[in-house]
Amino acid sequence: MNKFLIIGTTISLLMGTAARADDLTFAVAGPLTGPLATIGDQFKQGAQAAADAINAKGGVLGRKIKLQLEDDQCDPKQAVSVANRIVANGVQFVDGHACSGSSIPASAIYAENGTLMMSPASSNPALTDQAAAKGWTNIMRLYTRDDAQGAFIGPWIAKQYAGKNVAILHDKTAYGQGVADAVRATMNKAGLKEIMYEGINPGEKDYNALVTKLKNAKVDVVYFGGYHPEAGLILRQSAEASYKFQLIMPDSIASPEFWQVAGPAGEGTLFVFPSDPQSKPEAKEAVAKIQAGGFKPEGFTLFSYAVIQAFAQGIERAGSDDPTKVAAALKNGKSIDTVVGTVTFDEKGDLKNASYDINRWSNGAYSPIAK
Repeated sequence: MNKFLIIGTTISLLMGTAARADDLTFAVAGPLTGPLATIGDQFKQGAQAAADAINAKGGVLGRKIKLQLEDDQCDPKQAVSVANRIVANGVQFVDGHACSGSSIPASAIYAENGTLMMSPASSNPALTDQAAAKGWTNIMRLYTRDDAQGAFIGPWIAKQYAGKNVAILHDKTAYGQGVADAVRATMNKAGLKEIMYEGINPGEKDYNALVTKLKNAKVDVVYFGGYHPEAGLILRQSAEASYKFQLIMPDSIASPEFWQVAGPAGEGTLFVFPSDPQSKPEAKEAVAKIQAGGFKPEGFTLFSYAVIQAFAQGIERAGSDDPTKVAAALKNGKSIDTVVGTVTFDEKGDLKNASYDINRWSNGAYSPIAK
C-alpha cells in the first residue's frame, strides 16, 4: 500500500474516532419508590420520552442522551446520598429532584461540584433564593414558585369564601409548609383570616382527632399544604364522620392515586396547577406518543420532559456540555421551546410569567374550572 495512503487512512480513522463523542448522561432524581412513587414515575416517563424524541432526531450536537435513574424517596438524607452518587459518577446534569425538602439539601452538593440541577417540581422559593444568595449559578427550576402560587390562589380564596371559616393545614415539610404559608400570607393580605393554622404528621393512618377538631370548629374550607396520601385519608375519615368541607390543595394531588385513596370523598376537591401543558399545541406529539405507551402524561410528566429539552437546547446554545456555560446560556434572556410552552428563565434560574389553573376533582378525574 502507498505510504501516503496509509498515513491518510490513519488520519481519517483518528478523526473519525475523535468525532464519535461519548453519550450525554442526564440523571433523573425523584421518588421512584415509596408513598410518592407516582411522582417519580411521572419524572421517569417524561424524561425518557424526551430523550427518545431528541435521540430520534440525531441527539444533541451528534451525541445521544442516556438517562441515569436515581431514587431519593423524597427523603432529604436519601437525596444527599443520591446527589453524591451522581457527582461521583461524573454526571453533570440532573432532572430533579421532586420534593423541595430533597432538592434544597441536594442543591448544595451539585453547586459545590458544578453540576447543573433543574427541578421540574420543587416549588419552595428557598431553592433558588438560597442559590442566588450564595452565588450558585447552576441551580434552576422549570416549574413555578410557592410565592407565585400563593399570590394566585390566596386572594381567590379570600374572595370566594369571604365570611367562611377557613383552616390552613400543612405537613411540616419544606414543600407543604412553604406553600401553605405563602397562601396564608396572601389570603390574610386580601382580608380573610384563618380560624386555625396547624401542622400534621405525615404518614399517619388515623387523622380522626384532626377531623373532630375541624368539625367542632365548624371549618368550611381547608387549605392543605401536603401530598395526596394524607389528603385522601383526611377526606375519607371526614366522610365517615359525616362531615364535609371544601378541600383546596396545591399541585401535589395531580395524581390518580389521590382518588384511589380518597374515593368518592374526594369529589369537588380543588387544587392549583400550572396551566395544563397537555392541552398546549407544543405538547400534542409528545402526549400522543406517551399515551400510546400506556401512560397518561399528567402531573409533572411534561415538566420533566421539558427539563431534558432545556438541557439539550442549552448545550446546543452554549456549544458545550460545560454545566456552567449551559446554565448561563439558558439564563441569557432568550426563550427556549418546550412541551410546556415557550419558557424564559430569570437570573435566579426561575421561570418568568408562570400561569395557573384551578382544577376540580370529579368522578376520578380532574379538569380546570372557570375562575
